[in-house]
Amino acid sequence: LRWGGWLLLLSLLVIVLDQASKQWVVENILPGQRINIVPLFDITLTFNRGAAFSLLSDAGGWQRYFFTAIASVVSVVLFFWLLGLERKQWLLACALAFVLGGAIGNLWDRVQLGYVVDFLLVYIDPQVLSSFSNEHPFPVFNIADSAIFIGAVLILLDGFVNKAE
Repeated sequence: LRWGGWLLLLSLLVIVLDQASKQWVVENILPGQRINIVPLFDITLTFNRGAAFSLLSDAGGWQRYFFTAIASVVSVVLFFWLLGLERKQWLLACALAFVLGGAIGNLWDRVQLGYVVDFLLVYIDPQVLSSFSNEHPFPVFNIADSAIFIGAVLILLDGFVNKAE
């Protein structure tokens, strides 16, 4: 494979892991059910009709098309940006591949289902921090969201490491 092909393969891996994990959760866990995996980490099925942190989730339906349009444009821009990078820009390229895979994973949900399937819940014990709700002390997220976060961190790291270029 050429350089761009390896990067797109990384994006595809993120998409496949994201979609497979969402499918497994939807088939095996009831909405709202919480299964504790380890202390401070649960699996709980939720459906996010909004953006990050369920922003605009109760906006009446128009947000589905709005967020679909934004994710589509961002994905196309990331795709061409990624393919235009040189090998020496490997850190930025990997970052963009993670973000692209995550964006497409969530876009796929939004187009196919009208919402994004979320199921990962990392939280702090409410007895330790009483200001957090016991029901959902932190936002529920998914593999695609994790990939976008990893990509964003790598973009920042690339900015520090390669700031002289």
